Amino acid sequence: MSNNAFSIDLSRLKKQPKTSSTKDTDQVAEELGFSSREIVKKRGRKPSPRTGQVHAKVMPDTSVEIANEAKRRGVQQGVLIEEAWQLYKQNMVTK
Repeated sequence: MSNNAFSIDLSRLKKQPKTSSTKDTDQVAEELGFSSREIVKKRGRKPSPRTGQVHAKVMPDTSVEIANEAKRRGVQQGVLIEEAWQLYKQNMVTK
C-alpha cells in the first residue's frame, strides 16, 4: 500500500450485485421516507362542468323570487338562469 493518504487500493474494492426488483427498491425507498412512484389521484372535490360565472344584478323582489324557486325545485340558481336562457333563445328563433 502506498503512503499517499488520498490513494485508493482498487484491488480491495468488492463488487456487490444490485437488486433488480423494483418492488424491493420501492419498499426500501418507502422505509427510508422517499415518496411513492405511483401516480397519486387528486384529492377533494371534482371540478364542476359549470365554470362560467354570471353576476346578474336584479331587483330585490326578483332576487327573492329566483331564490325561492330554486329552493322549491332543489336546484341552484344558475340552473334557473340556464333554463331561462334556453327559453329566450327558443322565443327569439320563432319570432
